[in-house]
Amino acid sequence: MRYLESRFLRCVIFLLAYCAMSSNLLAQLSGTRYPQLKETLTPFRLPMAHPDSISYIFLDDDKDPDGIKATLLNGKKVLWIDDDDDMKIGDLEGDMDNDALLIDINNDGLYSDEEDIILDYLDEDGDGKADYMALLENGLREFETEWLTCHYIWMIDEDQDGVFGHMNWDTFTFEAWDHAGRANFFTDYNGDAILLKAHNEPWNMENLSYNWENPFLHFDEDNDGLSEMAIRMLDRPQAIENTKDFITLKFSESVSSVQMGFDLDNDTEPGNELDFDMSLKFSGKGFQYQDQVHPFKSHPIAEGSDQFFTDPRYRHLTELIYPGRENAYDLTFDRGEWEYCWFVFDEDDDCNRWERVEFYDPKDPFKIGSGNGGLDDNPQADAAGDRGEWDSDFSGKGNLYISPLDGKIHLYGAETGYWRIDQHALFFQGWQGWRGDNLQPEDTDPVEPERFATVKYEDTDNNGFFDKISYDMDGDQVFEESFSLCDAKQPDKGEIFVTADMEYEDYSNLFNKVARVQSTKAVQMLALARQAGLNTDYYNFYKNPRSVNEQYNHGYWLSYYLLRDIKQLKVINPKVKGIDEDRVYYSLPEWTRDL
Repeated sequence: MRYLESRFLRCVIFLLAYCAMSSNLLAQLSGTRYPQLKETLTPFRLPMAHPDSISYIFLDDDKDPDGIKATLLNGKKVLWIDDDDDMKIGDLEGDMDNDALLIDINNDGLYSDEEDIILDYLDEDGDGKADYMALLENGLREFETEWLTCHYIWMIDEDQDGVFGHMNWDTFTFEAWDHAGRANFFTDYNGDAILLKAHNEPWNMENLSYNWENPFLHFDEDNDGLSEMAIRMLDRPQAIENTKDFITLKFSESVSSVQMGFDLDNDTEPGNELDFDMSLKFSGKGFQYQDQVHPFKSHPIAEGSDQFFTDPRYRHLTELIYPGRENAYDLTFDRGEWEYCWFVFDEDDDCNRWERVEFYDPKDPFKIGSGNGGLDDNPQADAAGDRGEWDSDFSGKGNLYISPLDGKIHLYGAETGYWRIDQHALFFQGWQGWRGDNLQPEDTDPVEPERFATVKYEDTDNNGFFDKISYDMDGDQVFEESFSLCDAKQPDKGEIFVTADMEYEDYSNLFNKVARVQSTKAVQMLALARQAGLNTDYYNFYKNPRSVNEQYNHGYWLSYYLLRDIKQLKVINPKVKGIDEDRVYYSLPEWTRDL
């Protein structure tokens, strides 16, 4: 009885301490940061204008208004420009098909200058729904370098769902990563959508037809309104020397980095809107794309409206230049001159990021934490749970293969790789606070593993295929065991999947094949375990997969546990003979050789 009372008392003390810690954490977070903690409802709408503040602007002779100046109920002053000439006396605001909204954020009497915001809508096909939204979030004019706290964005609504970027109308800031649940983002990362973005004001840039993220493409391959693939291409701006004005940057007009994300098992659905499983990164000289021109079919501009824009050049563009949906993937391989390729696989299937599974860096496998020089040095990477591989000389051309070492997809040509294991996704892949003053899941749950298992892969014979695997499964940062296909005189090669020739369906089929490989290996290892006289009922959880991803995951872990059990049993009981568990475990099923 005393034991139960003592245990109950310890539980109460723990819960009180945890609640106090959580309360203090939330109090700290809600001080001067994290606006969501101060909101009861998310503001999706621009505040209404005070009717007594409205004045109309007339720019032509047709006697109907061409703009509205107004003061919103929260005190902010705005200016609407009516580009398609359908505004009427009595309107309280402009519309969102061919109008521009200018907001005087700093209340200096200017509507498109320092610290101000512009949202400009363009309906190029005349169906009454915007096809483009230009968003300009300006900073201060004395800043003349890149990576500012500002945005120059074009969003293109190819699937016509009417969703563009998300503005927080309490703080008047562009919040591209606000979301419901884990991944239901308010900005249009679902379906077929295109985003072009730079962290600069237009007045700093030479040619506004180009951009930094140019493009960021999302692909809805099965028309379910959700994204199964994403491609992000980067054109890094270059400084212009001896400039005499604020135009200090020009784009290289070359894509120097391509990042691709794939939802291999296509398990996205409401509640799990984004779930990329694997990413590829190509970096180097890249390719030029000046011929990838996308002209506007029409671009109405209200006569005389340039006077209201500090830099109206973006309004007079006749085209945007970026690799489009139809050929961005092919251009990566057909034109790209790449120096290296990186690969990452979300082994714990916890990535709900909007763009890709974030890459591990080829750094220390045991150091952990953002900026600490480890695999997760990148603050957007998962602390644990992903597998990173690096082809430093691009010898493998970004191609893939299935390795007999573990039956998983690997990067052909990679010299090394590490899998930092988070077996049950205890440490969610969020953003590790990189966003700054905006609440995300990891801000109230900032736990990172203090101890984790690590698997190392090596290509010791330099033939492009991993042939050696090492295990630190107790987390002591020492690889206590390894296996070499070369030493065992077993083949290390596998079928090469040429990514240049693949489409999304091919990636999905590849993962289905790998899931089948894992299931087959599990059956083979179960047969060996029964031959050895082992009771395998302990692993009944892993014997009952309910999805393709569970076939992949459960098959791997069932095989691995049985491998360890058979090895341990052979040490304990020397009478167990005639079982070559390594040869079965470290080889691909025979049926894979016929495909």
